[in-house]
Amino acid sequence: MSFFGKIKQGLGIGTAKVELDVPPFFKKDGENITGKATITAKSPQKVKSVTVRMYETYTTGRGEDKKVKEYKLGEVVLFEKSPFDLSEAEVKEVEFSLPFSMKLSSSQALAQKDGVLGALGKAAVFASSEKSDFRVNVTVDLEGVALDPTDSKTIRPE
Repeated sequence: MSFFGKIKQGLGIGTAKVELDVPPFFKKDGENITGKATITAKSPQKVKSVTVRMYETYTTGRGEDKKVKEYKLGEVVLFEKSPFDLSEAEVKEVEFSLPFSMKLSSSQALAQKDGVLGALGKAAVFASSEKSDFRVNVTVDLEGVALDPTDSKTIRPE
């Protein structure tokens, strides 16, 4: 491999592409999300692992009082103990099941109750401008590459 080729490989240019396929909705009381990652090699590569994670971005407040926190709700690492090779233009589909567990704020938990308590919880969520966004992210760890290919999809609770 030429010097320029080694630099491109190290930066992840022309190495591989990954595309994530997950349902647009998930059940909050569900236990896992199933999906597929499609890896397309642009040159010969060794895949060390495939990591799939689910995140929640939790936002409260408005304007200067706005606070954003990110929580990892689940993670699964595939092929960590059994890396594999891809030849140029080879496509590999990797199916996965991602276990996750929801984290609720006290007002969100209260909002899920029935009756007066549920109404109070919903009012508290509204008053504090609580908002949660969810996404699933996949990263393919390639040998000798500093910037590994990734893809991310936003999903919503049903």
